Amino acid sequence: MGQQGRAGRHGADGSGPGLRRDAVGLREVLFQSVTSMAPAAAVAVSIPAGAAYAGGALPLSVLIALVACLFTASSVAELARHLPSAGSVATYSAQGLHPVVGFLVAWTYLLVEALVPALLLLQLGFTTADTLHQEWPGYPADLWWPWVLAGAALIAVTGFYGIRASARLGTALGVFEVLVFGVLAVVLIAAAGEGNTLSVFGTSHTPPGHPGLSGVVAGSVYTVLAFAGFEAAAPLAEEARDPRRTVRRAVLGAALCVGLLFLLTTYAITVYVGPDAFASFGPSGASSWDGVARASYGAVWVLIFLAVVNSTVANANAATNASTRTAFALGRDGLFPRAFARVHPVHRSPVTGLAAQFVIALGAALLLGGAFGPRTAFLLLATVVVVAVIAVYLLTNAACAGYFLRRRRAAFRPVRHLLLPVLGIAAFTPALLTAAGIPAFPFVAKLTAPVSYAGAVVAGWTAAGLAVVAVVRSRRPDALASVGLAGIEAAGPEPGPAEDSAAGSGPADGVREGAYGPAARPGAAPPTARPGAPGSPARPGPSGASRPGAPRPAVPPDPADPPHDEESR
Repeated sequence: MGQQGRAGRHGADGSGPGLRRDAVGLREVLFQSVTSMAPAAAVAVSIPAGAAYAGGALPLSVLIALVACLFTASSVAELARHLPSAGSVATYSAQGLHPVVGFLVAWTYLLVEALVPALLLLQLGFTTADTLHQEWPGYPADLWWPWVLAGAALIAVTGFYGIRASARLGTALGVFEVLVFGVLAVVLIAAAGEGNTLSVFGTSHTPPGHPGLSGVVAGSVYTVLAFAGFEAAAPLAEEARDPRRTVRRAVLGAALCVGLLFLLTTYAITVYVGPDAFASFGPSGASSWDGVARASYGAVWVLIFLAVVNSTVANANAATNASTRTAFALGRDGLFPRAFARVHPVHRSPVTGLAAQFVIALGAALLLGGAFGPRTAFLLLATVVVVAVIAVYLLTNAACAGYFLRRRRAAFRPVRHLLLPVLGIAAFTPALLTAAGIPAFPFVAKLTAPVSYAGAVVAGWTAAGLAVVAVVRSRRPDALASVGLAGIEAAGPEPGPAEDSAAGSGPADGVREGAYGPAARPGAAPPTARPGAPGSPARPGPSGASRPGAPRPAVPPDPADPPHDEESR
């Protein structure tokens, strides 16, 4: 930590502490993505919401979402190796496409991660109220809001004590929920016996109201919701050890492992209930995970209930981590009020972002839950999140291609940096059109009100973002140019040609690239050794300072640069 970057110790204006460097390792960063995907809540609530559209073909909807997310996870992983920043997807789009696009991605991603805790608090509220009412009929089934308040308070307190406490809570909760549904899925597959069939990966079991591919695509809106969050490890890049490797592994590992869990559990419950009867399956009632457990396995329903409650808390906690770090990066860049770059002096938690997240999540859950009822409000927020997050994923895929074609041409790999991003865009587009209510193709089904308002909500939010861009450009024309770059310098040396080759993304045609930063000079002479290696010259970054890990010239110490202590480590 002797060469920790100043961006990690100081805030936006250099006068206050920044996010805690090297605070979490691969395990915690991996479970940031795992818990952000909310395995138990997704299996029990989000994915079954698509059964009304896809019926017994719901496993195919899950498979489509898995493939699309793996394509996008590859793009995020590639970009995270070169651009480890709390700005994450915003930084990727700013550097791969255009700074204005980067800001709009950050603006949209903030909407996603700010609303995810709200919809999860709603789920926590109605799930707990329903369960208590079933066990003790005297408890009112509509008394859901006290559980929303309790969940919001727990998440705010955990976030306040910093990323270590928050990430460790997520790890513990994530392991429990994965084990519960993984074991139960294996039991259900065994119990289905001869009912096991691969026909659930076709379109023959879709319901009459949504036949064929249109039902599968409509169902994929809610299966995509289940996958949303696999990229949530990326905003922790400035707090992770060896972020260029850690974030890449966490994003790919979470998307693949949790995706396989979704596929396994959806297949298991579909063949156990019966594909042709599956259109009536849902998040609650007799034909649900809870209902099946009560009818077939007695007290096992308690484990499912605890896993779902656990999952909602863990997912809301992970989303809060992501939203507050994105807001921190924008505040540090001067695109949000500077207060968002303020962190607690001891816990290094972004306190302004946490306060804003608490108010937004609690307000949205209580207001929409009171207006539409908690279940309808959950579906509305879920669809808004799907529209927004798919738009972010599409632009991230495009940014991957743009970044390596424009700024890392010597490291460009056609399959990894062009084909996979294009396939990711193609795979996500039908679900986006369905959720946004745009009938561009015959297989795009229409959603009902108020869920169908989601497209208009996201369009309005985007218009507000464009207005912010106009104000920023008129007052600070240069502010957008540095979106998300402030924390990258402290992440260590960028991967050199040999490391890119080892990861499958090395220089094409044997050409070695000398300068890998955004300001690399075309035709620059290649170095004789990888920057940061013994005996190699220090490679300047965008600000002219040598990158961490490279030999540095002797310079007088900065009096404003405090010594390292255990807390900063």
